[in-house]
Amino acid sequence: MQQNKKKKLEEKGWLVGDAKEFLGLSDEEEAYIEIKLRLSESFRQYRIRRKMTQAEAAKFIKSSQSRVAKMEAGDSTVSLDLLVRSLIALGASSRGVLKLISDQKAASAA
Repeated sequence: MQQNKKKKLEEKGWLVGDAKEFLGLSDEEEAYIEIKLRLSESFRQYRIRRKMTQAEAAKFIKSSQSRVAKMEAGDSTVSLDLLVRSLIALGASSRGVLKLISDQKAASAA
């Protein structure tokens, strides 16, 4: 957020911060969430690149459409294991998945 916008909001009584501050997350929790969100977004991008609907992707990874929707939304009930296996099934390389996981922000928390 731009500093001048932040200052104006604070002057009007708004508290301005990020999700980590708001939720009281540790560095480890923040890193975990960032990794999960990157994997979820990447899964969605791979599905779209393959011109698959959520239902088609679900059939391909032997799951349900509602599960695919949860995967793409970063739902807390979706495991990292499922995201990684599904990404690889859609064509992501192991190296590409590792790159997603080892992104600079996540690596700085390690």
